[in-house]
Amino acid sequence: MDRRWKTAVHKTMKRYKYCLLLFLIALCASAALGLWAVNGIPQRAEATFGPPSPALSSGQRILFSWRLLRAADDLTTPVNLWGTEIPFQISLGESPTSVAQRLEDAGLVPDGAAFRNFLIYAGLDTQLQAGDYALSPALPATEIAYALLDATPAEVPFAILAGWRLEEIAESLPTSGLAIAPEVFLREAHDRNLEGYLLPGVYIIPRNVSTKTLLEVLTAAFEQAVTPEMQAGFTNQGLSLDEAVRLASIVQRETVVVDEMPLIASVFLNRLALGMKLESDPTVQYAVGYNAAQKTWWTNPLSRADLAFDSVYNTYLYAGLPPGAICNPSLEALRAVAFPAQTPYFYFRAACDGSGQHNFAETYEEHLGNGCP
Repeated sequence: MDRRWKTAVHKTMKRYKYCLLLFLIALCASAALGLWAVNGIPQRAEATFGPPSPALSSGQRILFSWRLLRAADDLTTPVNLWGTEIPFQISLGESPTSVAQRLEDAGLVPDGAAFRNFLIYAGLDTQLQAGDYALSPALPATEIAYALLDATPAEVPFAILAGWRLEEIAESLPTSGLAIAPEVFLREAHDRNLEGYLLPGVYIIPRNVSTKTLLEVLTAAFEQAVTPEMQAGFTNQGLSLDEAVRLASIVQRETVVVDEMPLIASVFLNRLALGMKLESDPTVQYAVGYNAAQKTWWTNPLSRADLAFDSVYNTYLYAGLPPGAICNPSLEALRAVAFPAQTPYFYFRAACDGSGQHNFAETYEEHLGNGCP
């Protein structure tokens, strides 16, 4: 009995040791598998969502990687592929949690909590910029997150004032928000002889527009504005389109009160019909160019030396229209040339009351009589 008991105990111990060994092997394998799985989570997350923020600890990296992988569909699938842009504003000092929840409420992201987790994972939670945005539900949440780092609009209003010459338009570029160098704009505009053909107005232009595209937008607006009816009007005045633009540019610079444009156009057309010199101060101002002392392209008043400045643009010296426009005229100035008033006037000069209006005269004697005391 004693020997059999010992034998049984021995066999039991062997089986126990064997089972223990199997358990330890299984435990080690399980631990290794778990460790592999934990270590693999960050790699999988990085492959899908990009590198994590270096500010995250190892534990945080694993935690947020796991959260992102669980919400991968919500972060990478747009809410509505055919959705239109929605205005969205981030207030100064607003928390990422608030932003994420409002994005979900606005229907821009499917899960605000998942969006916030991505912000933290990528280190974007501290980089959100206050401002106004136009966000599309056709973008996945990850792209919307990066869009919130820059409140600078993709498009900017670009204004050309009536009567500006090309140099003045170029000078406005550095503060316009457009990434176009003034010298590049001037070179291309002059190469294409576009003085007079850039219609004044306010245009909504993509911030990264090229010079070529900007000029195409502006000239297209001019072509659309000059209707066949206006073209017929120019023809009735005996003018080609280019001649009409040149005359309209002079009318633009001579006029203060827009309602007087048809009258002023009539004076110049009457002079042209008789072969008289136009004797327009703005043509001399254009010829003289930039006045460094006055810091303007339009010297005022003109001196005797200025009036004698030898340039084909100086209509005191040369009869007929100048060889090119002297500024970019408004649509009103172009229409005034197409449909001028019918008058006997050959002269005009500024009224003495400071109103900006003019007194018109048929004879030179009347013109002298309209001088200020």
